[in-house]
Amino acid sequence: MTIITGSLVLSILHALIPNHWLPVLAVGRKENWSLSQTTSVTIISGGAHALSTVLIGLAFGFLGVKLSQHVLQFTHIIAPVILIVLGLFFIYQHHKHKHFHLHSQPKALSRNRIIAGLVIAMFFSPCFEIEAFFLMAGTQGWHHVILLALLYTIVTVTGMVIWVRLTYLKLIKLNWHTLEHNSGIITGVTLIITGIISFFIQ
Repeated sequence: MTIITGSLVLSILHALIPNHWLPVLAVGRKENWSLSQTTSVTIISGGAHALSTVLIGLAFGFLGVKLSQHVLQFTHIIAPVILIVLGLFFIYQHHKHKHFHLHSQPKALSRNRIIAGLVIAMFFSPCFEIEAFFLMAGTQGWHHVILLALLYTIVTVTGMVIWVRLTYLKLIKLNWHTLEHNSGIITGVTLIITGIISFFIQ
């Protein structure tokens, strides 16, 4: 359950970070899309983003399953250490953390091409931070991997839709720059805490 809890925190965080949904909102407002149109594009692009992340995650999950079968200490020692090391890495590199940012779109592009551009860009900007949890989930079996994939996809896409709709309607005002700037630190701390707890809860 530690893995699921940690991945849930990261999933919520990534749904909240504006560089996941702000490009869609910015384009939607520029192109005068309605709230329903903007929401639909958010679901599509968010789904593409989650799909690429999950596909990579399944590969990590497969690796976790195989390693847990052949290396007895992997589940109890090596996997938690990997989480902690990755956490330290993200804290160290948080100022260089980048996701897809869309600054502008040529006016000549059709709506379908703009949507295609958003979907392609989001597909090729998966969240690598969550992959460590897929590796850990693999040590617990495929049911954990599948549960994690579903959890990440649902939380990410739902979160993106919620924030797009709230922001579109101007119902919230948050300091997005501060949140995005500190996302690496928050991610790193989450990974480290999960890794430490995993030493004691297996």
